[in-house]
Parts: sequence; C-alpha cells; structure tokens
Amino acid sequence: MNTVQTMLLLPLVTICSLSTLADDGYKNFDVSVYARVFEVIKMKDPVWLKTTFEQMDQHLNIDKIYLETHRDMTVIDEAALEPIIRFFKSKGIKTAGGITITVSESNNFETYCYTNEEHRKKLKQIVEMTARHFDELILDDFFYTSCKCKKCIAAKGDKSWSQFRMDLLAEAAKTLIVGPAKAVNPKIKVVIKYPNWYEHFQGLGFDLERGPKIFDGIYTGTETRDSVMTDQHLQEYQSYQIIRYFENIAPGRNGGGWVDTYASNTADRYAEQLWLTLLAKAPEMTMFDYMQMGLPVTKQLRGPWQGTETSFDFDAMIKPYLDGDKYKKDANMALIAATALEQIDNVIGYLGRPIGIKGYKPYHSTGEDFLHNFLGMAGIPIDLYPEFPSGEKIILLTESAKFDAEIINKIKGQLINGKDVVITSGFLCALMGKGIEEIVELQYTNRKAIVKDFKAGWGGIIKGEKEMIIPQIQYLTNDSWEEVSALDNGLGWPILHRADYADGNLYVLTIPDNFADIYDMPDEVLNKIRDTLLKNQFVRLHGPAKVSIFLYDNNTAVVHSFGDTPADIRLVAPKGKNIKDIETGEALRGKDIQGFWGRPSTEKTFELTVKPHSFRVLSVE
Repeated sequence: MNTVQTMLLLPLVTICSLSTLADDGYKNFDVSVYARVFEVIKMKDPVWLKTTFEQMDQHLNIDKIYLETHRDMTVIDEAALEPIIRFFKSKGIKTAGGITITVSESNNFETYCYTNEEHRKKLKQIVEMTARHFDELILDDFFYTSCKCKKCIAAKGDKSWSQFRMDLLAEAAKTLIVGPAKAVNPKIKVVIKYPNWYEHFQGLGFDLERGPKIFDGIYTGTETRDSVMTDQHLQEYQSYQIIRYFENIAPGRNGGGWVDTYASNTADRYAEQLWLTLLAKAPEMTMFDYMQMGLPVTKQLRGPWQGTETSFDFDAMIKPYLDGDKYKKDANMALIAATALEQIDNVIGYLGRPIGIKGYKPYHSTGEDFLHNFLGMAGIPIDLYPEFPSGEKIILLTESAKFDAEIINKIKGQLINGKDVVITSGFLCALMGKGIEEIVELQYTNRKAIVKDFKAGWGGIIKGEKEMIIPQIQYLTNDSWEEVSALDNGLGWPILHRADYADGNLYVLTIPDNFADIYDMPDEVLNKIRDTLLKNQFVRLHGPAKVSIFLYDNNTAVVHSFGDTPADIRLVAPKGKNIKDIETGEALRGKDIQGFWGRPSTEKTFELTVKPHSFRVLSVE
C-alpha cells in the first residue's frame, strides 16, 4: 500500500472536539464512504474489517457506506454481502450498493459496450444481485461508453456519436439498470453519479436532460484535484459550481458531492474540495474511498506558502499523533478529512441558499469549455442553469448558449424588457451572421492582439504584469462603447464593451485565448467587470483574482482565497450596510467611495485580508 503523497495544512482543532464529533455527527450534512469491490472482498475477513473500520471511525463520523459489488469485471461473492452489511448496521451506519461499470480502469477507463450482448447480460445480473441486498444503488462515474467496435459502428448508422451514445445509454439505463433493480426490489433508489467533466458528457453518452428523469437521483463528482499538474486542469471553483449546476438540473434530487484523495499535489487541495462542495450546500459528502481513508499521513513540505501565517495549522493538529518524528498508525486521511469537515460544519448553518449571476448552459452544449469556473476564480459568483433564466436583471451567456436555436429572440426579449445581457467574445463569434447583428453590429475579426496594459473609463493607463493574447473585436464609433480597453503600441481593443438596445444593455466580455490569463488582468480591470456583472448583488468583491466570493440569499457571503500569499481585498456594499465576520464577531471598517466626477456615491468599501487557502464567513446587515 502506497502512502499518501499529499499533505494538508488544516486548522487546529482539539482532539476532544474530534472525539465529541465522532459521537454527535455533523450538524449540516451527512458523510459517506465508498468502498470499492476489492476492499469489500477483503471485508469477508472479520479481523481485517474490524481493524480497518476502527482506523476511520476513531476520527470520521460516518453516516453511510457504499459497498461496491462490481468493478473491472470483479464481482463480490453474493453470499459474503450480508455479514458485511450486518457489521455496518451494528455500528449504526446505513448501507447502500455501488456498481462501477468498467472492464478495465487501467486501460483508458475501458467501460462496457452496450451493443455487446455478453456485457448487457452481465450488467443486468449484477444489478439484480445488488438490488437484492440494498435499498439504494449508486453508479460510479463510468456509466458511459467510448466503444467504437464494429457492432457500435454499425448500430450508429447516420447518427452522430454523441446522439447515438446518448440514445444507447438511455435505453440501457431503463432496461439493464433501473427496470431490473426495481423488479427485484421495488423500494430501491437508483442513483447515477456524474463525474466532473460535464462539458463533454454528451460525447460519451451521459445525458443530463434525460438521465435525471430516468434515475431516482443524481450525484456529483466534485474532485478538482491539482489544476496545473492534472490533464483536466479543472479550476478549484468547480468543486462549488458543479454542485449548483446539477442542483438546477434536478432540484432537490442532487444527493451530494464526491471527492477522492488523488492528485491533490498542494497541501490544502484536498480540504478545499470538501469545503467548496459543502459551501454549495451539498446534503452529503462522500469520501472516496475506504482504502484511501486508512492511508497513513507523511510529512513533507506543504507548499510555497510555508512560513506564511495561515488559518491552517497541520503541525499542531497532528502533534498528538506523533511518536518522536514518526506518525502513529492512527494519523491517517480520515483524520485529515474529519478536521476539514468539522471546520466547515461550524459555518454552514449560517448560510442561506446560494445565489450569483445566472448563466445559461443548454443541455448537450459545448463552447468555451469550463469558462464559468475561471470567472468564478476571478471573484464572479456563478449560478448556472440548463434553461434560459428569463426575467433576471442581468444574465451571462458564454459560447455554449449558441446551442439554443432561439437564443437571439430570447436576448432581444430580455433587452426590450429593460434587462441586461452579458455575452462573451466566444458567443459573439459563434452568432455572427446568425442574428447578433440585429442587436449590434460588432465584428469578431480573425486578428489577434498581444496586450498587457488597459484603460477603464476616463482614467489613465493601467499597467499590467503579463502579456496576453486576445481577439480583436471591431465596432462602429458611437454605436457602441468601450467600457474597458486593452492597449498595445498606441492601439486598443475592447475588453468590456456595451451596446444599448431598447431599454436594456448588451455587454460583450472579451475572453483571452488562454482563459487563465483572466487571473493576470489588473485589479482595476477585474473590478470594472465585477461592477458590471454583479451590480444587482448585495455585495461584490474588489481585488486580485484567485479570490472567490460565494453569495447566499440571507445576505451572507464567504470569501475564499486560493492564493499562496495573503490577499488584501475590498468588499463593496450599499451605504447603510455593515459587514461582520460571523466567526470572530469582528465588524469590518467601512469607507465611503468617491463618486464619479465628485458626485456622491451610494456605496462604501470594507477592507479585509484573507489568509492563503483560507475562507472568511461574513454577514452584510
């Protein structure tokens, strides 16, 4: 068994509080652990089962365990299930079944082929066996297909691969999984867990439109791991945003979030994934997996912020589990998880329902993939929907909204009703010649600009730190206006552009070719973008990128810094409002904003510092 290569710096909690937690449970969410079939088979040995369970149980309060019956063509002996189930029930822990529909994970995640009769027969048998023992069944990430065998090619016909696979999997869900499970056990709840790569689901057969209607519930993969070193390069904010998107797809039926311990190559990454999942108000947190929770902690450097004061104090937390310079056996990942969960449990109860600027990503759409998460990392809270959010005072449309054939008419309706619409440069490019010119005559040219400096409004030049490549957007003088410009060698191009139409405004937000370059835009540029997109929110953030703000409908907010050094930020709120740190009771000092051209302002700012990889919980009163 390999030791965990990722260490976490976590806030200090007393060992007494951890012990109490194990008895009382978490106040605001349930915690589950998923056990792969390989570990479930080992549980046939009662000594191994007792020992490994106690390694977790001494730290982590577990409400439910998912016992997997199949993965990689390995199937649990049915006769062995009941004694294992009885063991966990004797500990007051609920049990559920799990199935991972893979042939070989190590072979590029090879899944079943749903035109293969042997695979179909085997899956149906596994589902029926599992349903005999559990009233809940969850499918791990792999109910998709990448197969292009001769049978699949023939069955596909004239359909696109995406449409063929979605149709194939919808049929398989009904006839091989949900139908057989309920025939064996009418009480069973069948849940599909969706992984983190939601932008590309349709290409492999995941169907976010039909799937949630076929299954009794859905579940969310919220692991974002290391955003640089992993191939997916998922941004940290996605651990929050994907929960909200799936909740808006299936309101009240998104069972929770799921995080593993893999590839969190900086000290805080594992903890942050748990926190963000729960800040999105996931009702359950699933820890993958049973084996990982028991792995020992190793001592190593804890990231580039080592030596900087943070709210994390891993050394103090782990000290009781040291034997000289070595960790005792009970210093494991369950301890790390329990500490992170306790900290977030202390604040979740203060927060209302998550809100933000509403975005629109139609079912089965692609375009500017995962851009919403980059914007979230730049301090713009996103509330993403699969249907057009009509009636909102301002909405956000990225390139993926081009998949709606009626999108131009919907934008016009929004503007005619005095509402605002923000579109990205990618959306503008996709809709050129398809109706966008009926609103404003802009051209997304085939030219690029390399820029570093900016100008916002009537102010002077804002010096940037890094060059970035942007598309050149061309407009007609006095027909529309630059709100923020990018400059180079005497020329400039829009970064934030505005065109009025009827009683509303259409804004165009230019996205750099490398989305991550958004993080290198000067604070003043990001502030102007935030002021536009979030002008109707009760509070907004000013300051650098890689600081996110999460808003809730009871006028509470959480500010989280993903940076490696302390982040000095300002919060902007209406005059007459006060901001307080909920955890410390500290009232932030407010300062009036100088109005434009000497006119009085209706807002004031509040300064605060957020420690690296830490969050602050605030109320705006």
